[in-house]
Amino acid sequence: MPFSRRPAKVGALLALSLAALVSFGAQAKGPAGLGADVSLSSLPPQARKTDQLIHSGGPFPYARDGVVFGNYEKRLERKPRGYYHEYTVPTPGARNRGARRIICGGDTPTEPDACFYTEDHYSSFHRIVK
Repeated sequence: MPFSRRPAKVGALLALSLAALVSFGAQAKGPAGLGADVSLSSLPPQARKTDQLIHSGGPFPYARDGVVFGNYEKRLERKPRGYYHEYTVPTPGARNRGARRIICGGDTPTEPDACFYTEDHYSSFHRIVK
């Protein structure tokens, strides 16, 4: 291969590498721990009941239901403090609130913009779709 063609190939390779890095960087900035969407109907019955309570405004069985969720792990999209609220999904046989929660975000608690389910106490989330 003649020497004069190498700079063009090197330049093309550099351009592809840069595009890959930019693409990776854009993906890396998204929320970590957000898994595949889940349908509400596929969630445990306790989660479906909690969802009903959220949309009807309660009453909730736990005093901490409806408190502000801080998103300290940054696994959900960053929003202003007070945007997200958490609700307990009871775990059969658990002596405490358990690890399952629904986190909803929005300005109106009974009409959230989006809700997320976690069964591992905020390690991972799945957007709930109806």
